[in-house]
Amino acid sequence: MEKALAIGGATGVAIVDFQQRRVLGWLDRGSGLDMDKVAYGDSDVMRAKLYTLELLGYPPDSVEDILITLDAELHMIRPLPRLREGGIFIYLVLDRARAQPLDDIRQELRALEPLLAL
Repeated sequence: MEKALAIGGATGVAIVDFQQRRVLGWLDRGSGLDMDKVAYGDSDVMRAKLYTLELLGYPPDSVEDILITLDAELHMIRPLPRLREGGIFIYLVLDRARAQPLDDIRQELRALEPLLAL
């Protein structure tokens, strides 16, 4: 998680089990978010997206990430492919003014995924 916080503009990161709606771990560098509320609320976001994909005939593993753009922040929900069956996602909060390009963020998160041991 420390490497995720090293991504340009990152202010908070959490590993969330969306089936259980709970935080498995988190680090914060000024986001000020209550990660328990993040886990609870964004578990519903993840479930709703997977349900919608199912209705449309898309495979559930087609989701790379869900991006929520706020005026001053970016919130990224990134399901972990190898842990998808367990319902695990990374939740990354970024300062929008300092965030590096989205493709770079995605590439760095992809590189970190194999390092996560749960």
